Amino acid sequence: MRGVFSHAIAAALVSAALILPASAQSGDKTAKIGVLNDMSSLYADIGGPNSVVAAKMAIADSGLEAKGWKIELVSGDHQNKPDIGVNLARQWIDVDKVDLITDTPNSGVALAISNLVKEKNSILMNSGGASADLTGKACNANTISMTYDTYMLAHGTGQALTKAGGDTWFFLTADYAFGAALERDTTAVVKANGGKVVGSVKHPLNTPDFSSFLLQAQASKAKVIGLANAGGDTTNSIKQAAEFGITAGGQKLAALLLFINDVHSLGLKTAQGLTFTESYYWDLNDNTRAFADRFQKQAKNNAKPSMTQAGVYAAVLHYLKTLEAMGGNPHDGAKVVAKMKEIPADDLPFGKSVIRADGRRLVPAFLFEVKSPAESKGPWDYYKKIADISAEDAARPLADSECPLVKK
Repeated sequence: MRGVFSHAIAAALVSAALILPASAQSGDKTAKIGVLNDMSSLYADIGGPNSVVAAKMAIADSGLEAKGWKIELVSGDHQNKPDIGVNLARQWIDVDKVDLITDTPNSGVALAISNLVKEKNSILMNSGGASADLTGKACNANTISMTYDTYMLAHGTGQALTKAGGDTWFFLTADYAFGAALERDTTAVVKANGGKVVGSVKHPLNTPDFSSFLLQAQASKAKVIGLANAGGDTTNSIKQAAEFGITAGGQKLAALLLFINDVHSLGLKTAQGLTFTESYYWDLNDNTRAFADRFQKQAKNNAKPSMTQAGVYAAVLHYLKTLEAMGGNPHDGAKVVAKMKEIPADDLPFGKSVIRADGRRLVPAFLFEVKSPAESKGPWDYYKKIADISAEDAARPLADSECPLVKK
């Protein structure tokens, strides 16, 4: 009898030992966040060190550290190479126990990291990678896209310019996943609105010389030259297009992805008149201005926040608010992402909005035009709003989604 009783106690103790770690984990007040982006090359201004500033602001604004939480932040440079990005992210997850990776400008890197977090049951809150495939055919239960995508850009800028009479297009396309997705999505919009694509040419990422590509675009006689690139590639192609007299000759440049840092680099004299789509601009309302003013005081080069940097802030803040609502960090990526989809995201840059089943945060977008030097009232006063795009119109309809998480 005593032996049976002893065995029962031993079994109960084993069961308790198995249960206790899970219970302890549910109240775990720790989290580790990694900002992964281009720190030193063509996308450094739109993400880079200032994305780390945005993440630090979000940690402070969450208030969790004052409540006894331990929040760690690390950062790394993926150098725009998927293999480097994945190797660094794998080390973060396996060795450093990073729970959340955010930013990831460069769609090739973002898609690779998205696959990794699915494998490792970690989390990617993408702000910089533009490919709509991240919430489409490549979507998974561990990835969220917070800020924008190629569908939004195409249906904003592409549709507006085609409807305004720009019915023939030629694309200058960055030769990797982002460029391909942006050209694909914009081509669909151009054709749907009665236009046609007369040609395209791919250019290497971060090339210094666009002359041969621009000459092909000029020779095409297309009314619109669509720049399916970003960051330094966009600014260099715009500068060199001006040298070739392309816009003076009557062709219009469509900057399909343009950031405020790009306009700042180009200057209003060169950038004036460019039409583009974004989901964040610092001077939209009192909340966007309040966020931008605080950010600028801490930012490298005293810069205003880019759309992607605002997205990093929003991502980190929503993640931490969700962990608090859960009562602790379960260190279970899919579980946390599912909870993030239940709780509306709410922040100064973007306001209050939901995250859909496919991982796409629904935020409104805006069609902007760059002001002329005479229209600008001072530093960073660069945009004038042409049109509002509702959050529903800025995202691919769920009825058309290729995401396996979406029930048709």
